[in-house]
Amino acid sequence: MFTGLIECIGSVLALEPRGDSARLILRVGPLAAELTEGESVAVNGCCLTVTEWDVAAETASFDLLMQTLKVTSLGDLQPGSLVNLERAMSMNARFGGHFVQGHVDATVKILDWSQHGQDHRLEVELPAEHAGLVIPKGSICLDGISLTAAEVSGSSVVCWIIPHTLAVTSLRDKAAGQRMNVEFDLLGKYVRNLMQAHTGK
Repeated sequence: MFTGLIECIGSVLALEPRGDSARLILRVGPLAAELTEGESVAVNGCCLTVTEWDVAAETASFDLLMQTLKVTSLGDLQPGSLVNLERAMSMNARFGGHFVQGHVDATVKILDWSQHGQDHRLEVELPAEHAGLVIPKGSICLDGISLTAAEVSGSSVVCWIIPHTLAVTSLRDKAAGQRMNVEFDLLGKYVRNLMQAHTGK
């Protein structure tokens, strides 16, 4: 379980194809000294398992299944790409953000990424099959970042990005047309499934 509050930004060293899977190698900075084998780390919002790490080189490696490559944007990564990193939440820490599982629901295209004064406007598409899972002032997780949905239409969601969020996440590396991983609010998904079970629709 994660919160959507990014701990640090990593950078891609390599994405190595390995048959039907791949290995993602990241430079993670001082975070490498705090990792352990088998630990869960959200990489752009996708929960991955640490398979190797090197404290001296400040690197960490993750094995990606073909299914992970199919349902996330991790396959789009190139050497030098920035990624958002968050370790699993600690029970003795303050709980900011919102409940994030690290299970990506879909990838969405950036429709608008523009600066307005000191802030930035981020608009992403909203897939029709997930309509209703985002409400105005509700939470949405994009590339692992817990954001507030400021405006919601039938086909898109707008989030406003403050300078702090821009500075501490990989959003500085984004552009219109790129894909982002999205995880919709866990409570909304439970309510939808309960309603579908009750109504049979």
